[in-house]
Amino acid sequence: MGARRALHFVFKVGDRARTARFYRELLGMSVLRHEEFEEGCKASCNGPYDGKWSKTMVGYGPEDNHFVAELTYNYGIGEYRLGNDFLGITLVSSQAVSNAKKMGWPLKEVTAGVFETEAPGGYKFYLEDKEQKKQDPVLKVTLGVSDLHKSVNYWSHLLGMKVYEKDEEEQRALLGYADNQCKLELKAVGGAVDHGTAFGRIAFSCAKEELPNIEALMKKENQKILTPLVSLDTPGKATVQVVILADPDGHEICFVGDEAFRDLSKVDPSGGKLLDDAMAADESDTWFAARNMKKVSA
Repeated sequence: MGARRALHFVFKVGDRARTARFYRELLGMSVLRHEEFEEGCKASCNGPYDGKWSKTMVGYGPEDNHFVAELTYNYGIGEYRLGNDFLGITLVSSQAVSNAKKMGWPLKEVTAGVFETEAPGGYKFYLEDKEQKKQDPVLKVTLGVSDLHKSVNYWSHLLGMKVYEKDEEEQRALLGYADNQCKLELKAVGGAVDHGTAFGRIAFSCAKEELPNIEALMKKENQKILTPLVSLDTPGKATVQVVILADPDGHEICFVGDEAFRDLSKVDPSGGKLLDDAMAADESDTWFAARNMKKVSA
């Protein structure tokens, strides 16, 4: 197995403007690229929706060496129901804590020096009140699982992750592909995992040649494949190959060919302006308000 990289987590967002403010002004992330699409994604990147949508990548640095967030916005949908599947992202940034206090954004100190806050839509973030690391400040993504042993076996034995920590008493485990990458924390939720309609997706890259092998292994082990190996086009950018899996609890996992993804994910200096222009041109809220209607709740 070649080198694999943790890339991003996909969030569905209903309020694009407030969400952009949270990531930019509170967390202090930058817009790395922004893309608009007229119809749904072949790999359901924007969820099970066919209409117009956008994708905004935000992070602390280039996707080559930072774990980032992918914000997907479906124009006709105003909110999504949260489940217990996504339990939070932990990052190190005393500046983000300071920003939240200045903005009056709700903060709760959950342990000494660690503050819980929520992005619009209710997605939890845990901010460690320490100086931001020179390397990627994003430490881990925490997902809920129903059976810790079964999940650790899937992610380590089938997907090749290293187990960094396992605590049977607290029913949690920390896994990853490399010491200097964002880790995946699995935490038992004491019952079934509910994905709501806000369910996200975690993405990793691997050598393009590995993608058919990953798909074949999942077939051999009778594991779920949500999207068999497919090519995805982005106008004016590289075409990437992906395969989408689901772990034992239904968490969506994307593996993408690394070389093409590095080309696709180059930072676009105009990304911030493209997002701002798209938000300025988005009259969907006005359209619904003029008709005394609300956007659909998914």
